[in-house]
Amino acid sequence: MAMAARTLALAFPLPLCAVSSPRRATPLALPRRGAARPLASLAQCPARGHSPSPRRAAGRALAPCAAMRGSGGGGGGGEFASDDGGGARALLRATLWGAEAAYILWLFLLPYAPGDPVWGISQATISDLIGLSLNFFLILPLLNSGTPRHSNLKFTALRPLILLVSLLGSVAGVHLLESPVLHPVAEGLFNFVIAWTLLFAPLLFTDSRRDRFKGSLDLLWGFQMFLTNTFLIPYMAIRLNDPDKDKSPPQTSKLGSVMVRGAPIVGLTGGLVCILSIAWALFGRADASFGGIAERWQYVQSYVFSERLAYAFLWDILLYSIFQPWLIADNVQNVKASATEFVNSVRFLPVIGLVAYLFCLEDRDD
Repeated sequence: MAMAARTLALAFPLPLCAVSSPRRATPLALPRRGAARPLASLAQCPARGHSPSPRRAAGRALAPCAAMRGSGGGGGGGEFASDDGGGARALLRATLWGAEAAYILWLFLLPYAPGDPVWGISQATISDLIGLSLNFFLILPLLNSGTPRHSNLKFTALRPLILLVSLLGSVAGVHLLESPVLHPVAEGLFNFVIAWTLLFAPLLFTDSRRDRFKGSLDLLWGFQMFLTNTFLIPYMAIRLNDPDKDKSPPQTSKLGSVMVRGAPIVGLTGGLVCILSIAWALFGRADASFGGIAERWQYVQSYVFSERLAYAFLWDILLYSIFQPWLIADNVQNVKASATEFVNSVRFLPVIGLVAYLFCLEDRDD
């Protein structure tokens, strides 16, 4: 009888799924070696405590549920799985390098975009660039604005700021240069993009993939302040390279340490300048003949499609709006645990998401 039962059990094996259900009849136990190991259906991941030994797991394919868990884990949010991420990274890297080539050709060299290419730049454009640079962060216009009665910014909410800056300028005797009078829309657009670029500094210095970039992050960000995405696009491509396993972790420079430790100050400064730039574009130099909001909106349309600099700034805003949430998602593990959900929810908001990241950064020793 025992021999017949064993023969029937071998000839008609019960399905595997019958073992996993407690409501079904328990099949005859087959002879076994060692301790029994519980079986699980493919729809349920085994508990970590019952993982097979390395000897028995050798040569066996990874369970689908384990593969899914491995690909979705990690704090970066933008990391690729090690199995199939190489191809995706290579494609994304090639796309970024193509975007860099298109950016330089279209905005610097080819004559087809609005305005003059770099090799045919006009004297008027050079003068505007010098004037915009002198009015960096609107410091000179505010210092030279005088008393509130003669203030060129009729915006009630910002008049205390104008009064404070004007008072400091008067007390310190700061009137070394006269502020070039440019259209406030042009000044606002220029300073908005530059302030946003400033906000990127602590984010770059805390990027978990910054070790892929072999050059100086100080120089990269310094050039980014002048040429924006001309240098940020290559960095976004290089950071997708495979890590150098033999290289020690990157050391933060003095500038990087200052930027990271002072991230809330950087966030406050950049955020305020962005707000001030928008207000300046809408209401700045109201005592001059620049018109109201309707006239300024008409100027925006003509300015963007006639000046290469303004046209390039639109592309910078678009690219920054893509790179900001991308970088924050890859480095959200750097923020305080209590603020992770908040930073993740606002990272897509231009400027605001980056300011939130800087204010919520975890304290670091380096």
